[in-house]
Amino acid sequence: MAEERRRITFHGRVQGVGFRFQAQRYASAFGLKGWVKNEYDGSVIMEVQGSPVMINQMLKGLTSDRYITIEWVDSENLPLEEERGFHVRY
Repeated sequence: MAEERRRITFHGRVQGVGFRFQAQRYASAFGLKGWVKNEYDGSVIMEVQGSPVMINQMLKGLTSDRYITIEWVDSENLPLEEERGFHVRY
C-alpha cells in the first residue's frame, strides 16, 4: 500500500495530557514518520507519514487514551517528504 502524508490539527483537551509523547510512542510502534507540536491556541498539530492503515491505528490509539479528549480534527493531505523518524517539536 502506498504511503501518504497528512497534516492533522487536534482540538480539545490535547495539551498538558501527554498527547505529543503518546503520538510519538504510537508513531514509533507503527513505523510512522513526521512530527507533532503544541500550538499557541491550545491545539496540537501533527504531520504524519506512512501507511494509511497505520496512521488510522495511531489515531485510534490517541482517541482511546483516558486523558486525551479530542473534540474535532482538521486534516489535509500533503505531498510526501523525506523524513527520518517521528519527533516532538518544541
